[in-house]
Amino acid sequence: MVWGSCVGGREGAGAVACAEPDPRSGRRSRAPLLAVCAGYFMVILDVTAINVAVPVIGRQLSASLTGIQWITDGYTLVFAGFLLTGGALGDRLGNRRIFILGVAVFTLSSAACALAVSVPSLVAARLAEGLGAALIVPGSLALLQQAYPGAAARSRAFGLWGSMAGIAAAAGPLLGGLLVATLGWRWVFLVNLPVGAACVLLTLRHVARSPRRADRALDWPAQCAVVAAAALLTAALNEAGRRGWSDPAVLAGAGLAVLAAAAFVVRERLARSPVLPPSLLRSRAMSGGAAIGLLFNFGFYGMVFTASLEFQHQRGLSALGTGLALFPAVAMTMFASVLSGRLARRTGDRPLVVSGMLLAALGLAGWAAAGADPGYPLLIGPMAAAGFGTSFALTGSTATVMGAAPPGYSGAASALFNTARQIGSAAGVALGGSLLATAGDYGTGLRTGMAVGALAYLTAAGLAWRCVPARPKRT
Repeated sequence: MVWGSCVGGREGAGAVACAEPDPRSGRRSRAPLLAVCAGYFMVILDVTAINVAVPVIGRQLSASLTGIQWITDGYTLVFAGFLLTGGALGDRLGNRRIFILGVAVFTLSSAACALAVSVPSLVAARLAEGLGAALIVPGSLALLQQAYPGAAARSRAFGLWGSMAGIAAAAGPLLGGLLVATLGWRWVFLVNLPVGAACVLLTLRHVARSPRRADRALDWPAQCAVVAAAALLTAALNEAGRRGWSDPAVLAGAGLAVLAAAAFVVRERLARSPVLPPSLLRSRAMSGGAAIGLLFNFGFYGMVFTASLEFQHQRGLSALGTGLALFPAVAMTMFASVLSGRLARRTGDRPLVVSGMLLAALGLAGWAAAGADPGYPLLIGPMAAAGFGTSFALTGSTATVMGAAPPGYSGAASALFNTARQIGSAAGVALGGSLLATAGDYGTGLRTGMAVGALAYLTAAGLAWRCVPARPKRT
């Protein structure tokens, strides 16, 4: 017995995306899952691999600390800013079509990154990469939502989707360090070319066409408000390291970011065709799940960025050595998502998200309390706890957000969740770099950043207790 039924035909208003049945077993094939996850794998691999490469890139291209931050955050702010646009385009034009377009843009811009000869040209190519990622990620979750409609099957799919992030997170620092040490930093981007080509071929062959909803208009004022909020917040946090936290430009940027976010909320309430229905924005599961995603990305990617700088600048490790040093943090993510996906069917999502956030908070608090110059063995436990806890909570928070989405809004719901996550990543990297730059000494800045990350995880645990459903829905 297969998990539902598929409707064939062209990609139009009546088409339904679903996984192809495997004629040998009668169960849905995992080929669509692998095709979709390949694109997501490429996006996460790029995020984690670049962390060990940017110090080398900075030296070779004579970049300042602010320039290094923009190589990382230029990508992230465009990714975060255009995720809602990508989700809305997917719902309107078909998620498979936009997903494939995103993979193509990401792959070509990766080639441009590899050919960059200056910091401005590299940052420009990274902005294009961020746009491709913004088209990939909403479609990836929306296609899984359509392909696996049952709660149990969807939980397994989201668990494997999350584990793909864990595998990419684990492989990124090691692969990035190995490539930088042997072939050079440009190969960190060139490795995306074969992955992108394979993803396009797999998607065309194995992912069914998805519905188009021409009645879903794009709310461009709301999209512009999101882009402005993400860009202004990231710029303010980045510039705080160079100008200081009380500089008028930094305060103005932060204030304008808040105004842009408020403008988005007001626009959504007044628009005839909002990006997300007002009832969805008021949903505790949707808004709480998005806030949890923002907080755990803030803590995790802020830790990875500052730890990369610590291992290379203060401890003198190579890029490959840094990748190996970070391995305890990212290796735990490889199986934590799969484990939580299996456990969620019995325990529900709330216990897993809460326990994951508490464990991650304990990890970063342990690093902050380890002293001014702790030996590396003392950092293995804190890094492993942060990596495991973050990934352990990812599946449950993803299922919470996607389960709250009404029919026809899966792309937009996925975009909201991942927009919040990427804003968290950008803020974590930017704030971590600024704390290192403005603290009295490097160790103090690092420990302060870890303490702030631990507080973010604790806040996420409290939100999860209130917002994540206690038991899974049975369908």
